[in-house]
Amino acid sequence: MTSVVPDPAPTAAPEVSAPPFVATGEVAAPLIRGVARSGGRTIEFRDVASLAEVLKDADARVWVDVTAPDGAMVAEVVTLLNVHPLTAEDIVERNQRAKVEEIEGSLHVVMFAIAYDGAVKETEIDLVLAPRSLLTVHDAGWDPHTLNQLRGDPGMLLQRGADFLLYALTDGLVDGYFPVLDAIEDEIDQLQDDVIAKPTKSTLERLFALKRELISLRRAVSPAREIFNQLTNRDLPIVAAEHIIYFRDVYDHLIRVTDELDNDRDLVAGTLDVYLSTINNNLSTIMKRLTGVTVLLAGAGALAGIFGMSEAGAAFAGLEAGGFWLVTGGIVALAASAAWALHRLDWI
Repeated sequence: MTSVVPDPAPTAAPEVSAPPFVATGEVAAPLIRGVARSGGRTIEFRDVASLAEVLKDADARVWVDVTAPDGAMVAEVVTLLNVHPLTAEDIVERNQRAKVEEIEGSLHVVMFAIAYDGAVKETEIDLVLAPRSLLTVHDAGWDPHTLNQLRGDPGMLLQRGADFLLYALTDGLVDGYFPVLDAIEDEIDQLQDDVIAKPTKSTLERLFALKRELISLRRAVSPAREIFNQLTNRDLPIVAAEHIIYFRDVYDHLIRVTDELDNDRDLVAGTLDVYLSTINNNLSTIMKRLTGVTVLLAGAGALAGIFGMSEAGAAFAGLEAGGFWLVTGGIVALAASAAWALHRLDWI
């Protein structure tokens, strides 16, 4: 099924913002969507048969987007696009790290879309760049058509080259990292307040969980720097020289992302140190108060033991001399003086 999209009127470049990301546990049916640009026209298609038809045009530039792929669909698409078998195998396995590989004139780029709703969720994105085509493969949690960079007619980006469309997609992916980092930093701020106000076991558990999530996030994001370092510094015929500056801009954004990740990890480690210090300070306060109580009770108990509590019954019957009551009053006065002194020292 194909359709022709008329060229839109020229518009100002859209402002860049984070792409919507919907994390889902549902298994979606495989879906293929594509755009071809040829002869000044944009042609949309939604099945493999239409892809085969548009590829008959030697001048057409093609973008194929495959969502929730199965092995059969990937096999059909990569055969039509002449994707190397090793690249096809990596796409089917769906368990890659962020990387870039050049195989027989094509580039295989693996990146991750990131979402955060109390826990970090990652979606692997495989992008395969060929001289006149771009293939993207991903799960249903991420939709490239919602990127601001692709707002309007994606065919206009294809007209500048499949490599320029690759830039637009990766730029949208990286822009999506910043809202995630902002959300994590807000949670770190809240945890710091909780640690100072009232450290609890749940606060400690959340600190360790956040530390693990930052490690996972760094493992997914940091290798992407090397991807764009290679794209901007290696001689790759498949990437136009005039487009390298765009990939360098994405590289700069990734440097900011990794710097913020390092800063967040330091903040979490510092917050954990503050938590442990606060717990130790609270323990010291408790020990001081227990020591103060011991001083009060030990002093009064010692004097009472010397004079003998066996005489208390006779004293209350009025049979003891006034010295008993004098000693009792002295014990109470001494305990009160000790309590006042310990209070001044902030021990009780």
